[in-house]
Amino acid sequence: MSAKYNLIVIGSGPGGYVAAIRASQLGLKTAVVERAELGGVCLNWGCIPTKALLKSAQVFEYTRHAADYGINIKEATIDFGAVVKRSRGVAEGMSKGIQFLFKKNKIEVIKGFGRVQPGKKVEVKDEKGGKTVYEADHIIIATGGRSRELPNLKLDHKKIIGYRKAMTLEKQPESMVIVGSGAIGSEFAYFYNAIGTKVTLVEFLPHLVPLEDEDVSKQLERSFKKSGIKVMVNSEVTKVDTKGKKCKVSIKTHKGEEQVECDVVLSAVGVTTNIEGIGLEDVGIATDKGKVIVDKYYKTNMPGYYAIGDIVKGQALAHVASAEGIICVEKIAGLDPEPLDYNNIPGCTYTTPEIASVGYTEKAAKEAGYEIKVGKFPFTASGKASAAGAKEGFVKVIYDAKYGEWLGAHMIGANVTEMIAEVVAARKLETTGHEIIKTVHPHPTMSEAIMEATAAAYGEVIHL
Repeated sequence: MSAKYNLIVIGSGPGGYVAAIRASQLGLKTAVVERAELGGVCLNWGCIPTKALLKSAQVFEYTRHAADYGINIKEATIDFGAVVKRSRGVAEGMSKGIQFLFKKNKIEVIKGFGRVQPGKKVEVKDEKGGKTVYEADHIIIATGGRSRELPNLKLDHKKIIGYRKAMTLEKQPESMVIVGSGAIGSEFAYFYNAIGTKVTLVEFLPHLVPLEDEDVSKQLERSFKKSGIKVMVNSEVTKVDTKGKKCKVSIKTHKGEEQVECDVVLSAVGVTTNIEGIGLEDVGIATDKGKVIVDKYYKTNMPGYYAIGDIVKGQALAHVASAEGIICVEKIAGLDPEPLDYNNIPGCTYTTPEIASVGYTEKAAKEAGYEIKVGKFPFTASGKASAAGAKEGFVKVIYDAKYGEWLGAHMIGANVTEMIAEVVAARKLETTGHEIIKTVHPHPTMSEAIMEATAAAYGEVIHL
């Protein structure tokens, strides 16, 4: 038996490492169990390295369209290996940053695979197979998720790959079929298409990015088709033949079955939770449909055990996991944190054009029984968007007609992921539509579109 801690966190992703640092700030003796790189999937294989890849694609697109801005550049070419290398370097730098923060906050890192045990204990198996048991007053499970596999789309990590392999391919494929058009699938579709790979994007549901407002989904589909991506909605991949040099992908559509040949198939059909083999059953921690059951402060049904992040109900997003970790730890430390409002969580997709949204979609607001006011402002009417050569997209806002409550906002266009926080903060402060109209926004900016869309909802728009 090793030394006892106030808190042990299993997993060092955006939920786990943030929880650990906040716990240390509050005076808790804290340790983190991690079997791989510090920072988890987000820093090493998700949020951060993908954004580095997307930036490289964006820069390449800038060079291709430089003449539109009066700049002549000889034809640019992609060095795929260098693009991947830069992405991995960015991820490694961020992971080292977590090491620094842990050292600064006196958090002990225990390397190995963690498994909870009864009696508020964690057994850690190291890479050599040795096992050590640690004890704590409180244990937070933050083990995250991984690529979900479909029965007819098993990953072989060569021709049928997941998002990790898509980030580190040795060679740029000439053609690719991407299955699933959520954030992961759509971002990779943009990246590979932008650097010259022939991309087919297959979505089972009627719209791309199916969780978004339908107007946003339709705009992304138009933008993707315009950029050369073959978009197939209401379509299902039934099988993939990998025997030959190329993959033969059978796709069921409303017109019948179609076959597409490609070098690589990327499965981007969501994530599944990492809750197997971590001792939940031994402790008696309750789960439902692959998620750990917790209360509003992330307590499980067993005293002293908590769970946060992708393994609990709620949006599987890095910033959600971080917020949950802070709330959980502050409650453990005896503070009185406010529970998380899951209806005010921003979602961002870093395609070009970008997507950002929060709150109710128009359809969901109507289904919830609200009488609504909807305003929309296209970036074609924005001076900043015209100057930047980024006129695709719009801002759409939804207000409750009775009280002026801001029910939701949905944006697609350049830099909208940087704009959505205004809406999140305003909704948190219960700001009304009239207050937004009277809030002076700087000109010329993309963010003016939020004010203009709100004015459109109330029949006061100036620039339309």
